[in-house]
Amino acid sequence: MTSLRLSLAFAAVTLAVQPLAAQSTPAAKSAAKPAASKAAPVKPAAAPATYQIDATHSELTFRIRHLLGRVRGTFGEWGGTIVMDEAAPAKSRVEVSIKTGSIDTQNDKRDEHLRSPDFFAADSFPAITFKSTNVAVTGKQLRISGVLTMRGKSKPVVLTGEFGGQFKDPWGNMRTAFTASTTVNRQDFGVSYNSVVETGTMLGDDVTIEIAVEAIKQDAK
Repeated sequence: MTSLRLSLAFAAVTLAVQPLAAQSTPAAKSAAKPAASKAAPVKPAAAPATYQIDATHSELTFRIRHLLGRVRGTFGEWGGTIVMDEAAPAKSRVEVSIKTGSIDTQNDKRDEHLRSPDFFAADSFPAITFKSTNVAVTGKQLRISGVLTMRGKSKPVVLTGEFGGQFKDPWGNMRTAFTASTTVNRQDFGVSYNSVVETGTMLGDDVTIEIAVEAIKQDAK
């Protein structure tokens, strides 16, 4: 009996002097460990996608005052690319090239004059180009800043319009679409031909440019 009492007393003293951590049960130790958190997998950003303008389903027109009315025209040969960066929309790019000799105002004699040095000087400057410097999309609203080059002169311009979104056409192609317009002063590009008439001048200086684009996504190479 004395031996049993001594053993119990020794065990009590041992527990009393042990650190609390040593006295905790395995279950308590497990509960004390912080639960490991599982981080959600990060979805990689989509790479910028290149779209080719489908000129057969797009439209590029201009209009200018003529006497007291106005004349509208277009170009038969033009095209370009759109690079869409969904992760950083401001880094998206738009580039358009227009063959000046393909001008069409539905009047052969006038078109021949427009190709001459009085206007576009198509032989010396075969292309009009536009290259964006910034693209901003807010909801459906679209703003494209860039540089327009015509007759060897480059000027900043801003096109505003509406982003139509992206969609799959009936043939399985991914497409994007937008409309935009801007107004430029032809004098800024060295297109200064005019003549005096009873109403003032035959032609106005402001030219309104409108563009409606459908573009097809190109397969990554």
